[in-house]
Amino acid sequence: MERSQSNELHLEAVDHLVGGVNSPVRAFKSVHGNPIYFEKASGAIVTDVDGNELVDFVQSWGPLIHGHAHPNILETVYEKMQNGTSFGAPHRGEIKLAKFVKKRFSHMDKVRFVSSGTEAVMSAVRLARGYTQRDILIKFEGCYHGHVDSLMVSSGSGLATFGIASSPGIPEQTVATTLIAPLNDVEAVEYLFNEHGNEIAAIVIEPLPANNGLLVQSQSFLLRLRELCDQHGALLIFDEVISGFRFKDGSYGDLCGITPDITALGKVIGGGLPVGAYGARDEIMQHLSPLGPVYQAGTLSGNPLAMAAGAKTLELLTDEAYDRLEELGSLLETEVGKVLHRHGHPMRLVRMGSLFWFSPGEQAPPSRADRIPKDAGVIYADIHHGLLERGYMLAPSAYEIGFIATAHEEHHINGMVAALDDVLTTMGDYE
Repeated sequence: MERSQSNELHLEAVDHLVGGVNSPVRAFKSVHGNPIYFEKASGAIVTDVDGNELVDFVQSWGPLIHGHAHPNILETVYEKMQNGTSFGAPHRGEIKLAKFVKKRFSHMDKVRFVSSGTEAVMSAVRLARGYTQRDILIKFEGCYHGHVDSLMVSSGSGLATFGIASSPGIPEQTVATTLIAPLNDVEAVEYLFNEHGNEIAAIVIEPLPANNGLLVQSQSFLLRLRELCDQHGALLIFDEVISGFRFKDGSYGDLCGITPDITALGKVIGGGLPVGAYGARDEIMQHLSPLGPVYQAGTLSGNPLAMAAGAKTLELLTDEAYDRLEELGSLLETEVGKVLHRHGHPMRLVRMGSLFWFSPGEQAPPSRADRIPKDAGVIYADIHHGLLERGYMLAPSAYEIGFIATAHEEHHINGMVAALDDVLTTMGDYE
């Protein structure tokens, strides 16, 4: 695959952008080579600056549930653009998208829009602390909630521990009120509540962790989190930035039969433009400015173009669209499973609806981050490179998940499966 123009652009970019990129995972450091520069995209296909066409299973890291440049979404945004790109003031589009969100997340009486998933979780945490008048948070190893200072922590030794900042630039006192527990470990969370129950403001968790593999949690674990929060007067925050609107029958919380106090959203609700949101019942949201003392603001919050793109995206998510996503996901799971079995299970495919992940190794997929093999990236780098050479784009990291869009077709799935089979066969020849 010819990549000369991408390589030239990257050499130029490193003189002007940090590492040549504006988000670290785009750097391709763990999967061989330099970043690919995209020129245009349509549906399931992205075209790079060298003219290579790739079937895209990244879909802008999840927002594009209908694929790139969906004509109805483009038309909606174009029409809205004629009236202005930003008001910094209320408009009808905010109400329309809020109604869509509330219809799916029935525990939300009120919604607040922001401009990113990171901002949504950050604001949800602040609201929880303000509402409970407590400081301590519990988060889980392997859950990523954006680059919020208080949530950029890693665990230490022992059953569970106060966090240690996982990035320079974060003061120790900022993460000193964040407790870490392993995923899917009831005993660890019970221990934390026994030690600090009256000080804990909230638990924050991806109910379907999807930023460090796709780590499916047991329903009993999530239910126990709900019970512990109720017993100790803490709030339960679900980060559904990735999982939100990915399932026909409701939120992931709905699928598990568990209602959080606050939910943070992003990605799909923006239809490809930058949007985040959080919401809760009135009793909690009344504490948010301008009604209450918990302050949060944003000049571009509720941007009219983003609201329009999000509303049209959700409008297109009909039952038929969800059925189509499930058909494609089932096809991927079945056919990839056959290939991986034939090659001795160098990986396992984990799928939930239109989300999927290649879990490294022949063992059953883990539900905890600390049980992902440490060498997960080694084989994935070769597979990623091989698929890319054959025209299929997966995330440039062994720990990121893949996304199926309604724009994908059976031949895209079957083509990727055949390419995977070929890559694994070729790799085997060198063993």
